[in-house]
Amino acid sequence: MSAPTKSFWTTGVRFIRRLIQERRIRYVKLGKPVRIPESAIAAYIEERTVPILGDARSRFGKAA
Repeated sequence: MSAPTKSFWTTGVRFIRRLIQERRIRYVKLGKPVRIPESAIAAYIEERTVPILGDARSRFGKAA
């Protein structure tokens, strides 16, 4: 795993290794070292980003 990848994630190395083992993220294996392209990280984050709902009060309309 490359140093830039480690510094990008705020999680531990174990989580990243689990993503690789479960093939939940794209990676490149060059012999023993594993590299995760920045585009794969961006795609992973984009796929799992939850959109905001907006103001919860706006769903109910105006109070009487």
